[in-house]
Amino acid sequence: MLNQLREIGLSENEAKVYLAMLELGSATVLQISGKAGINRPTTYVQIETLKRRGLIEALTKGKKSFFTAKDPSQLGAMLERQSKEIEVNKIELEKVMPQLQTMWDLAGKKPVVHYYEGIDGLRQMQNEFLKCKEKKILAFASLDKVIDVFPKQLESYSPRRIAKGISSRLLYTSLKGPVLERESLESLRSTRYLNTGKLPFTSDITIYDDSIAITSLVVPLSGTIITHKDIAISFKSLFELIWKMSDLLDK
Repeated sequence: MLNQLREIGLSENEAKVYLAMLELGSATVLQISGKAGINRPTTYVQIETLKRRGLIEALTKGKKSFFTAKDPSQLGAMLERQSKEIEVNKIELEKVMPQLQTMWDLAGKKPVVHYYEGIDGLRQMQNEFLKCKEKKILAFASLDKVIDVFPKQLESYSPRRIAKGISSRLLYTSLKGPVLERESLESLRSTRYLNTGKLPFTSDITIYDDSIAITSLVVPLSGTIITHKDIAISFKSLFELIWKMSDLLDK
């Protein structure tokens, strides 16, 4: 019976006190506490809760207070009251839902920004790139600077990207000229060389999913990943524009 009372909304201690009172009839807190197997302070708390639920009543005889359980049919009345309260709460929730939804939507439109420092921080950023769901990465880079910071970039990072089936399109500058293949199926990579004089880069910009990663490749090394759908779309559009113009910017 204890479990059934818990199922209809009473706590375990409330159910124990209520059952004890049903068995005892009119009783003191001490008697109820002993029957329910609960200490007196806790019994007082449960009695007050059951009174608010309309399940028990109190009376005073001389200097002593006695408590008795009301007819068990009051449990049905309690459920009726709870049901009405739920309906009222639903109506109140409907009133405030538009404002709550607006607050949630606005929060969702704020950029999420993460900062990284040092060589370990930049490696952590690269690990984030490899989690991209769209399986494609767009990047602007100074290849010379990247190699200075990550001498084994082509031997370490690229194989992990390829293993995950992530394609890469790279716009890069280099004082050595166009050193990378324009198209490499094996490397899942397309590249376009840009003349350093026309588009000098000292940073690396990587775009993936809804994120833009901006890395400073000069000491002190640092980077930022900004996650925001609209900003990412704008950077992707800029990338596509320069990609289309790359043949005009490689000389």
